[in-house]
Amino acid sequence: MKLRPLTGTITALVTPFKPDQSVAYDDLTKLVEFQIKSGINGLVPVGTTGESPTLSHEEHMEVIRAVIATTRGRVPVIAGTGSNSTKEAIELTALATEAGADAVLVVAPYYNKPSQEGVYRYFAAVAEATDKPVILYSIPGRCGIEIGVPVIERLRAKYPHVRFIKEAGGSVDRVDQIKHALGKDMTVLSGDDSLTLPFMAVGAEGVISVASNLYPKQVVQLVNACLEQDLAKATKLHRKLYPVFKTLFIEPNPVPVKFALARAGIIRSDLVRTPLTELTKASEQTLVSVLNAFGK
Repeated sequence: MKLRPLTGTITALVTPFKPDQSVAYDDLTKLVEFQIKSGINGLVPVGTTGESPTLSHEEHMEVIRAVIATTRGRVPVIAGTGSNSTKEAIELTALATEAGADAVLVVAPYYNKPSQEGVYRYFAAVAEATDKPVILYSIPGRCGIEIGVPVIERLRAKYPHVRFIKEAGGSVDRVDQIKHALGKDMTVLSGDDSLTLPFMAVGAEGVISVASNLYPKQVVQLVNACLEQDLAKATKLHRKLYPVFKTLFIEPNPVPVKFALARAGIIRSDLVRTPLTELTKASEQTLVSVLNAFGK
């Protein structure tokens, strides 16, 4: 199996909706084309940003298939297939593999709060369901647990295709720990736009980005400057983008970025599914002010 590069700027795609709350596949196609034309390095459908918790299983898979069909192999498609049920994660992973996804993004099991041995067994079971690269996704703020470094080491030792992690724990030290333990054997991708620069400064090789839905070219420029070790350029780009990065999380993701995408005419509606709700007027004013100040 030839491994496609899974580094650089990878967009965690939103899932656009129609007024009747069904998936707006024409808007999704438009968004994918916008991303590819802007130089993005990969796409993640149905992650948290894609509102996977409120998509049905049928919608979940149909969104993955639609992104794969639109992409036509031009960039890797990394399907979100994680769950708090090991059985469900295995099923989604197998279906995404069959559909032609280049890799899968598998979040740690949330809500259950298993032991680290349980975390290991969960990821091991998923790894055995596919020969595609498995990107571990550690986000303790949403899951209540962290994927411990010893678990990462065990998985990497047993499964050659488990060699990536999306790190969204907010700690530069954690990236250092992973790199100290595994070095080049584990590719780290930032899970927080605002931490892309510091994470890459200590060895991360890209970002799975929310902001790149809206500003793909600019995030690509930042990540490329980091990869080229041009710290001065990267810092300048980071400083300009930083207010956008922070304000896109002024309310629960993907509410702000969907509002911004609809405002820019990239998708037609900022609708989200409950229990998410539309952006408050106060947050809307703050976000518009930041976006206007950013310009292009």
